[in-house]
Amino acid sequence: MKLVGREQEIKNLNLLLKSKEAEFLALYGRRRIGKTFLIEQHFKKELCFQLNGQKDGTLKEQLANFHHALSDRSRKNRVCPGSWQEAFQQLTDHLRTLRGKGKYVVFLDELPWLASPRSRFLQALDYFWNSFLRKDPRFILVICGSAASWMIAKVIDHKGGLHNRVTARIKLEPFTLAESSHFLRSRGVKLTHYDQLTLAMVMGGVPHYLKEVQAGQSAVQAIDASCFHPTGLLRDEFDRLYTSLFDSSERHIEIVRELAKHPQGLTRKDLTSAYKSGGRLTQTLTELEEAGFISLQHPFKNTSRDTVYRLADEYSLFYLKWMDGKRSTGSFAKKFQTPAWRAWSGYALESIAHKHIRQINSELGISQIETEHCSWVHRANKTWPQGAQVDLLIDRADRSINLIEIKFSEGPFTIKKNYAEELRRKGQVFREVTGTNKNVFLTFLTTYGLTENAYSQEIADTAITTECLFK
Repeated sequence: MKLVGREQEIKNLNLLLKSKEAEFLALYGRRRIGKTFLIEQHFKKELCFQLNGQKDGTLKEQLANFHHALSDRSRKNRVCPGSWQEAFQQLTDHLRTLRGKGKYVVFLDELPWLASPRSRFLQALDYFWNSFLRKDPRFILVICGSAASWMIAKVIDHKGGLHNRVTARIKLEPFTLAESSHFLRSRGVKLTHYDQLTLAMVMGGVPHYLKEVQAGQSAVQAIDASCFHPTGLLRDEFDRLYTSLFDSSERHIEIVRELAKHPQGLTRKDLTSAYKSGGRLTQTLTELEEAGFISLQHPFKNTSRDTVYRLADEYSLFYLKWMDGKRSTGSFAKKFQTPAWRAWSGYALESIAHKHIRQINSELGISQIETEHCSWVHRANKTWPQGAQVDLLIDRADRSINLIEIKFSEGPFTIKKNYAEELRRKGQVFREVTGTNKNVFLTFLTTYGLTENAYSQEIADTAITTECLFK
């Protein structure tokens, strides 16, 4: 399987290959995102040593793995090291035998599993870099980990031995829709953008999940096979996903479950009231954000205390709605045409739209204008007794605001009389509650556009389609 997408990351890796100094790259990103594949494929010729951490491995087991990895690269017989200090000294001796002026890559994968408590791995790694690698411009040290918060706290921002050692960092994000589309095509999967959006609502842009889609399958078939078949990859992925990334993962799962109940997000105050695990809420939220499972937004006319947390991981959203506690096979195929799916898919598309603001801004012709985006919710109160919510709000520096209604449908979306009245009321409530004096444009983002009728002509200032998200 060849490397697809990752254009910016490849540019960054090529800069390291061209560097005239030794480089120390920290690469992190959620599980299944393709970190190992990126390094192994791009540095295929330069890779001179690779060690993979073993989850829950003892110090003795990790050192034995090191011994085997070094033996595969070196013909010299060595005894299994008894400490990481000894291990890195053996590696140093081996690297000194390498000849040539080209770059060599030393790759330490799943670093958080290697650096177990009391192993003194990080201290030995620091000495290895500082005493040898950094002095030889041929070497690139790559450390990689799925536990993003650990990588940031223990390596990138650490105030101890590794402080300021890292010369480059890459956070590997899920594929965009355009990258996912390219990835699927490279595997012979030919689906409409509608089906690709359906897949994205379940699998996000995680390459390892998308790899499950087979040529000739519809999105519905692929989701059934991956999520509901007894041997499907994603059937039991939820618990594995969080336990592999976080210690005390029940705290993280509790937050994720609560946010899944509130697609528009919750404030810190709301979460504090709902959080039953006790303590470390700030740490838990930070870890979830750094791993890409939740996102933070500042509301319109923001105050920092009103920061809104949203569940941003599509698989978690889908699992908690459609899979959790539901073990029957073929259940997605049965539910795909139901009103419940049609309602939920609108929320799911909303989450995807928030990740493709650049594409939406481009389609609206406002790429050169500074913008901020968020959802907007007004809960009825005595002053303004009518509630209202906006799927996506784009606040623009040109004294304008786009209130975007997001609709996922199998054909052109039709604005009917009752909905037109609701939209008029929503716009009025928004102006009154916010007191804005900016232009307010009601905008539609739909799969196949709007049906032209009197209401669409009156209500919709702008209409764009989900095709723009694939650009």
